[in-house]
Amino acid sequence: MLFDFTKIMCLAVKTCKLCEMYNVIIDRDGVVNRDSDHFIKSVDEWVALPGSLEAIARLSQAQVAVHVATNQSGIARGLFTLAELDAMHRKFRQQLAGYGGEVASIHYCPHGPDDDCDCRKPRPGMYQQIAAAFGFSLEGVPVVGDSLRDLQAAVEVGARPILVRTGKGERTLAAGGLPENTQVYCDLSEFVDNWLAAGRGQPP
Repeated sequence: MLFDFTKIMCLAVKTCKLCEMYNVIIDRDGVVNRDSDHFIKSVDEWVALPGSLEAIARLSQAQVAVHVATNQSGIARGLFTLAELDAMHRKFRQQLAGYGGEVASIHYCPHGPDDDCDCRKPRPGMYQQIAAAFGFSLEGVPVVGDSLRDLQAAVEVGARPILVRTGKGERTLAAGGLPENTQVYCDLSEFVDNWLAAGRGQPP
């Protein structure tokens, strides 16, 4: 598993505070930005979904630490480089900042499906790395994704599986076999509004 070290010094200072906050883990492609069966390979192809950045901003403004965990096998497949991935994440952070939001971390798996790594979802390695780095338990933490593998990894570590219908979400829902107690929302914005309205957005 690799970590996006953008603003690492700033994040290190915040770590002691983040462990006292609520945490949410979200997938990237299909949840935050438009997905493609041909991969998101460049800054130009990285286009935020309507309302997703505003939703993340609402979380961060409510003192919720948002962590991104994303499979990026396009690196192993030679479709784009680490530098291009970093550029996509800079664009993400810059656009998000325009709405007054931020993400606590971006974690990604650069491996292919045959690499037998621990970080590629549906294995939960990325989630475990995030929890270890920021000092919180994954028990009950919402994990928002559009693919079954996002949800399977969540259940394996006791997190709460949340499916959104954006990206591959409709296909995932139609295929069935969702983990028990999976909650389904139209998009990230609907999840955030419901979660915050339930009083989940303030530190315990």
